[in-house]
Amino acid sequence: MSTAPSDPPGVDEARFRDALRGLPSRVWIISLGILVNQVGNFLPVFIVLYLTQRGYSAGAAGLVLGVTGLGKVLGNAVGGYLADNLGRRWTIVLSAVTTAGLTAIVPFLGPLLAIVAVAGLIGVTSQLYRPAAAAVLIDSVTTNQQRLAAVGVYRFAMNIGAALGGVIGGVLASTSYMGLFLGNAAACLLFGVVVAVLLRDAPQVGSDDAEREDDRAVGYRQALSDRLLVRFLLMTVVAEFVYIQSSVGLPLHVNDAGLSPRDFGLLIGLNGLLVLVLELPITGWVSRYRPEYVLAIGNLIVGIGLALTGFATDMVLLSATVLIWTFGEMVTSTYSQAYLGSLAPPQMVGRYQGLHGVAYTIGTGAGPLIGGAVYAIAPWALWALIGAAGLLSAQLCLPRRRATPADCR
Repeated sequence: MSTAPSDPPGVDEARFRDALRGLPSRVWIISLGILVNQVGNFLPVFIVLYLTQRGYSAGAAGLVLGVTGLGKVLGNAVGGYLADNLGRRWTIVLSAVTTAGLTAIVPFLGPLLAIVAVAGLIGVTSQLYRPAAAAVLIDSVTTNQQRLAAVGVYRFAMNIGAALGGVIGGVLASTSYMGLFLGNAAACLLFGVVVAVLLRDAPQVGSDDAEREDDRAVGYRQALSDRLLVRFLLMTVVAEFVYIQSSVGLPLHVNDAGLSPRDFGLLIGLNGLLVLVLELPITGWVSRYRPEYVLAIGNLIVGIGLALTGFATDMVLLSATVLIWTFGEMVTSTYSQAYLGSLAPPQMVGRYQGLHGVAYTIGTGAGPLIGGAVYAIAPWALWALIGAAGLLSAQLCLPRRRATPADCR
């Protein structure tokens, strides 16, 4: 059974800025590690270009992506289990080292079957660290303000790393794909070194070994008996289906509107710039409000903003829609993971985060398939579907019954 947040935002807590300044070193260490990892995370972005340049068909590239996506689902589930049993630190190190080794051998693989197999394994190993890294953040803090601050710093580091990684990866891909993959492997390995040397796991919570062993034996079955968690996971699948249309429906619409790939790049660049500059301040601003309502409003705004894309036919109007759905993204992204941290029992933080990763991966994996198919039938149908899904994701955030004093403890 999950626990309700014991310290609602805005009640006897330090301000968000104070929470940022008071974050423990473990938050900064894991954020530094993720920055390094994201700077070198070239493979997901450039694998399609690499395969097509080697003469493989678009269908073959799609197969590799599909197998990698399935591996990511499994990797999050396994990573959540390992985070709670092996420990956060060594789960991250295992993920980093194995991913580095597998990535380094990709350019030496010949047959497509070998590439598919290794790409699938990379999908698994590259996600093992995610539940453990999120659990490090949750372990390190105690209040809602601190959770929001910790996740906000982590996401800020991730976004900076992703932005730098895209630029560096583009330069490496234009000169040598061998350098691209070896650079990716080196970044993964450095991530593992940072965590192995600097990070220490927090003490395990529990009265005795028998209690901890009982928690481990129950595992994911106990987690999935939590109705609040299941509702949160359903919300995540739907919300990620909506958000991923910024990478599916939006570029298709930009092309049909007679605009260029450069225009699409400018729109995505606007999104990235806004997130880097404004997400932390916006997180601090919404931290005073009840999380269920913050998430509901944010998801609704994302759905509305993306649904309005279908009515925008020039860069001014499209930029306005990007402003809308990016604002919703900034409201929900940090709050979502922090809120999940408040639901998890201490011995199951990793498994809760692992299930969140599974839901996230399902949403972002199914989104392109469904979105592309619906758009091919009728573009208006996709925008209508996005609006309806945005409304559903907002509704799934709301409490199922009138709040009681117990809900607001």
